Amino acid sequence: MALSLLLAAFTIIFLAYNIYQKLRFRLPPGPRPWPVVGNLYDIKPVRFRCFEEWAKTYGPILSVWFGPTLNVIVSTSELAKQVLKDKDPQLADRHRSPSAAKFSRGGKDLIWADYGPHYVKVRKLCTLELFSQKRLEALRPIREDEVTSMVESIYKDCTNPDNKGKALELRKYLGAVAFNNITRLAFGKRFVNSDGAIDEQGLEFKAIIANGNKIGASLGMAMHIPWLQWMFPYLGNELTKHEARRGRLTKAIMEEHSLACRRTGDAKHHFVAALFTLRDQFELSEDTIIGLLWDMIIAGMDTTAISVEWAMAELIKNPRVQQKAQEELDRIIGPDRLMTESNFPNLPYLQCVAKEALRLHPPTPLMLPHRANANVKIGGYDVPKDSSVNVNVWAIGRDPSVWKSPLDFRPERFIEEDVDMKGHDFRLLPFGAGRRVCPGAQLAINLVTSMLGHLLHHFTWAPSNGLRPEEIDMEEAPGQVTYMRTQLLAVPEPRLPSHLYKRVAVDM
Repeated sequence: MALSLLLAAFTIIFLAYNIYQKLRFRLPPGPRPWPVVGNLYDIKPVRFRCFEEWAKTYGPILSVWFGPTLNVIVSTSELAKQVLKDKDPQLADRHRSPSAAKFSRGGKDLIWADYGPHYVKVRKLCTLELFSQKRLEALRPIREDEVTSMVESIYKDCTNPDNKGKALELRKYLGAVAFNNITRLAFGKRFVNSDGAIDEQGLEFKAIIANGNKIGASLGMAMHIPWLQWMFPYLGNELTKHEARRGRLTKAIMEEHSLACRRTGDAKHHFVAALFTLRDQFELSEDTIIGLLWDMIIAGMDTTAISVEWAMAELIKNPRVQQKAQEELDRIIGPDRLMTESNFPNLPYLQCVAKEALRLHPPTPLMLPHRANANVKIGGYDVPKDSSVNVNVWAIGRDPSVWKSPLDFRPERFIEEDVDMKGHDFRLLPFGAGRRVCPGAQLAINLVTSMLGHLLHHFTWAPSNGLRPEEIDMEEAPGQVTYMRTQLLAVPEPRLPSHLYKRVAVDM
């Protein structure tokens, strides 16, 4: 009885608030919200596709209610420019879910921090120090080590007599590169030995990531409807235990690093070393150091593997493009040496392949939500203070009004017109734009391009036996980042001398 009365009260409050908002503001159109839950029950699992479908009915700017919170979704480059440039100062804050608030310790990191003195300070640290061209170049041997390790693993597996002609699960190899690269960049540690065995800290690291994903998924309604959080008290306990577990592991690794530095006196280039060196200059708290390290891990681990898997799926579906990229590699690199990042300027078509994959398959198809710190107007509609604003990057990358034949995988479009993808051209936004643009964009571009270049230079790729290229499943799995719904299975055929399939290991 009490619960029924409580729900009835919440319904009345929600309806009254909704009517008040509609009378006071000219909100963007959208599907009719239900009491209490808003549009949560109407949203299909692959949200960015759902929002694109709704945009065809209601227009390119939508009102979508997540419980009592208004989310404004924009789906064109013109509206994205208004959000990310024209009204950027009013829309640069973050909406933090309960899990994001807990894991960022109230926004003391970079990703979930509101725009203000802390964000400006930490952003400056990332731009001038952590992701500077000098540091990216210093860390290049780690990236090339991990990419050549991937090539060696694929070569061993595909030349094994038991596997001859069999398709491989490409995601396994891509994920290993992403995991080893980001943990070495962040912590200066490789948790996996040369035989592929993962150590105790590595197992704990992976378990923490898996548990974080599990908690995020279990929050469900409680994440969007604060009124219902009292019904899930155990989730608060789980968040607290998870955050403490994550902190313990990070502090243990940081302490190991500190002891090693004192013992050897070596200056390292990876991020934990940089943060220790710069903590006094930038007045960094322990919470901020831990938050920044995990920002880099969460942002950098899945996204590179996702981008390369989608790109390889497109290359297998489009053998003409695969062959053209290999012809460029053969002409510039040749059959007797390895490609390195220094070769990128001479490989324009390869760079266009990476860019075209990021246009069609941005790893984060909906930008993380911006929060309005004041009432603003977007596209002629009101966006009230504290509303969330999302940019549908996936829809913009497929907009026929700005892209010719938008569903075709055609890298040549970027030779015909050089389109910036680091936040200056609002038609292509895989890394965002404005005050919240991803500071690690160049690092991600370098790694994705390197992985693609090595995969194409070392192997010719065909679909799984019995599958025609056009039958590859190109649907997305639900989630904030977009893995392929069905893992890509592909048959590699080596195309270089056997001595070029060895890992180029480096200890740093």
